[in-house]
Order: sequence, then structure tokens, then C-alpha cells
Amino acid sequence: MKKIGIICKPGRPEPREILKDLLPWLGRRGHDTLVDPESAAALGIKGYARAEIAAAADAMLVLGGDGTMLGVSRLVAERGVPILGVNLGSMGFITEVNREEIYEAVDTMLSGTCSVEERLMLSAGIIRDGERIAEYTVLNDVVVNKGALARIVDLDAFINGIYVTTFKADGLIISTPTGSTAYSLSAGGPILYPSLDSILVTPICSHTLTNRPIVLPDNFTIQVILRTLSEDVYLTLDGQVGFSLRKDDVIEVNKSPHKTKLFIPCERDYFNILRSKLKWGER
Repeated sequence: MKKIGIICKPGRPEPREILKDLLPWLGRRGHDTLVDPESAAALGIKGYARAEIAAAADAMLVLGGDGTMLGVSRLVAERGVPILGVNLGSMGFITEVNREEIYEAVDTMLSGTCSVEERLMLSAGIIRDGERIAEYTVLNDVVVNKGALARIVDLDAFINGIYVTTFKADGLIISTPTGSTAYSLSAGGPILYPSLDSILVTPICSHTLTNRPIVLPDNFTIQVILRTLSEDVYLTLDGQVGFSLRKDDVIEVNKSPHKTKLFIPCERDYFNILRSKLKWGER
């Protein structure tokens, strides 16, 4: 584990403060560091484009929140580079290491004694007029949703080519177990243990109250067809990438051939994370 890629949440002073001590600490241990250009510029050192980091790094260190982690997971998906996330955000379901635990966690990562957990990713393709015009890989979710002024949309749903129903709703969320604690949770979806091999489908404010979330095996293919004529319906990938949809566009979602690999702190207790982040048991 010679080369360590480091990507930080932009516009925050905390990562730069951490790197002032962390970079020399890593250097003394014989590790090369590849720092994202924004953080490097703030520190007055050489920076590397994110694509260069993804191509060269043996491991990734992310200083930020879950949003930063999602972007990095997509960046290194094809190479399967393991990631250690340090939480400098507000939630931290994926970036589990706290600031005061950085050195212990990084030392464990570099020693090879930290376990690595593989997380399911999804592939989402957009088919228009019979042609696949876009393809994305996500760690959290694929969301079809309407804009603020759009009416309820009609979404035909098929699973393995079999018609399921037409959702009349504000939208539809197709998520991984990792993404079950994100937008899907807000829409009333269940929490799935993050290492499960399942896909979760959650309607958003369905007009039919009996339309409920459903958990599917990860080897199923889900197709959603937009049947509403509207210029204000979008496909959103991990809450970070948007794609404008047209009537009769087909969104095809299935298991990605890639997985996100996360370094897991050896003392990690997922249920403690749920209690802490979701305030379970508090009054």
C-alpha cells in the first residue's frame, strides 16, 4: 500500500488543518500521497487530478462527509480501490471514522489489519428511442423525481420484464442497502444492513397508499418507463448527478459489476451508528 490518494471536501478548512500534520506523518512511514488539486493548492504542494489519483492510488483516504465519499466511490469503482472515510460532515453513515480517530484508523489501514467490506453498487442506463444514451454507476441510489412545479408523474415499473404496476407518485427511489439510510429512509423505506445483496424500491409520496417499498434480490433487473409528458422530471444519481428525462424514456437498473470497498474500523458497531445518527432511544 505505497500510494495513498487523498480527496477532501472542498471549501472546508478542517481537511487542510488535518493534512498539515498527516502528510508528513505518512511521508515518514514511506508512503507517497496524491492530494486533490484544490486541497493541494491551499497547502502549497503539488496536486493531482482526481482521475490521476483514481488510476494510481493503492488506497483512498476521504476527508469530508457522505457526499464526498459517494463521489469518490464512483471515481474508483472500476479499479476497486479500498476507501477509508473520515467524517467531517453531519451524518457520516459511510464516513465512519471521527476526526480524533484518524491516526489510529489510518495506522490500522496501512498495517493491513483493518477489514474491508464490499458494498453493492448499481448500474443505471437511460434508453431513449431504443438507444442507450447514458450509463451511470452509483453507490446510494437512482431516483426519478419531478420538479417543484410538476404534477404527479406516471411511472410504469417492470421487474425482470414482468409488469408490476404504474406508480402515480412524486417519484421513485431505487437504492442499495448502503443507500437505504439516505433518501429512501426519508420516503418511508426500511433500513437494510449495508452488506446485504438486495435492491430496494421505494415510491415517493405515492397517490395510492397501498404502494409500499419492496426489497428485491440483487440479480433482478428493474425498468421504469416515464409515461408523463413533462419537461420537469429528472433522474438523479447519488443525489449528485442529474439527467433530464423525456416521456417514454426507459431507466434500466441492475447490479453493477463493480463494488465499493470500504475500510471498516475494527471496533465498528453498525447498530451504534444507527442509534447515534438517528437518535434512537432519545426523547
